Amino acid sequence: MSELVSNKKVGAYHHMVFSVGEIASVAKPGNFVAIAVGGESSQLVLRRAFAIYRTFDRGSSAGLLEIVVAPHGAGSIWLTNQVPGTKIDLIAPLGNAFGIPTEPVRALLVGGGYGSAPLFGLSEVLKNRGCRVDMVLGASTAMKIYAPLDGKRSVSSLTITTEDGSTGTAGKVTDVLPEIIAASQVDIIYSCGPMGMLEAINKIAVDFNIVHQCSIEESMACGIGVCMTCVLPIKGEDGVIRMLRSCIDGPVVDAETVIWDSKRSIPEGTWGAN
Repeated sequence: MSELVSNKKVGAYHHMVFSVGEIASVAKPGNFVAIAVGGESSQLVLRRAFAIYRTFDRGSSAGLLEIVVAPHGAGSIWLTNQVPGTKIDLIAPLGNAFGIPTEPVRALLVGGGYGSAPLFGLSEVLKNRGCRVDMVLGASTAMKIYAPLDGKRSVSSLTITTEDGSTGTAGKVTDVLPEIIAASQVDIIYSCGPMGMLEAINKIAVDFNIVHQCSIEESMACGIGVCMTCVLPIKGEDGVIRMLRSCIDGPVVDAETVIWDSKRSIPEGTWGAN
């Protein structure tokens, strides 16, 4: 059990901080946390998965873990209604983290809505490695752009796009990517957000022949690889397509290996499908 230290509303989202002790020292950008929601008498029996926004390692008894929550379902609404001091049942860190280059590179981080949360911790790690970091944050409206000031502090350049034009550049994140990639001579793209956005980013990455790591958004009921609700078709190095679990084989994957046009179906030729 972890104690909820802080719960603050930020725009359309809630920024929540938990006391997690030693967990903070091992969590990495791209990992996620699975939280039991609803309380002891609730019928909400499945955990909810949230990307880790950032961690602060302050010793074995004082580590902090931060998440960003959009209250739109029964579980997330329950969580965002909790007050500091409440004990919360959480499991972390889960899943694969982003791959960090051993040498300084030119990195482009692209996030959509609250899905951009893992990119802020990642940008700090990359900057400390001597990387150039450009960031693009996009959402439907200004209220759904998360923590633009945090982005400015940890990147070389920050571009904001909104579909309604209420702030930044009017349009989608993909509208501005080609120009930024060319200007900054980007070596690698890291992305988080809705699946449609990740697919569109991957098409651009392929066109520019750039490595693209993405954190995929699939519903994760257990978070530990048991329930099989978050499977996704991934092509392995051997060329074989397998239905892999996002929670333990992801959520961070090589975007070029994802069979994006499967549209939640099992592609023909998938291992074990016949």
